[in-house]
Amino acid sequence: MSAAPTPCTLVQLFLPLRGADGQPWPRAMLDAVRDELTARFGGATAFVRAPAAGAWEDPGGEVQRDEVVLVEVMTDRLDRAWWAAYRATLEARFDQDEVLIRASAVERL
Repeated sequence: MSAAPTPCTLVQLFLPLRGADGQPWPRAMLDAVRDELTARFGGATAFVRAPAAGAWEDPGGEVQRDEVVLVEVMTDRLDRAWWAAYRATLEARFDQDEVLIRASAVERL
């Protein structure tokens, strides 16, 4: 008989590939996020070779576009206060009004 799937949470961070000036962030900035998350959660995956293209409508009705790098971690316990503080740190570090971080319940098979 096989073991039951283990429930956990997948946390995804969407980080900007470029600053407001259009210049790419140094790779070391993205590596630092991956390293910080690995140290805290025991692993992280950063999808840096194929950035995702994002688009959204700003308050003035203009469509804004950017490229984002997706970083993922899996955790057994979702500490919302820690993630809120880390999001604020990333917003300051990457000079963003908002860094999207989302969490989904998943099963480790």
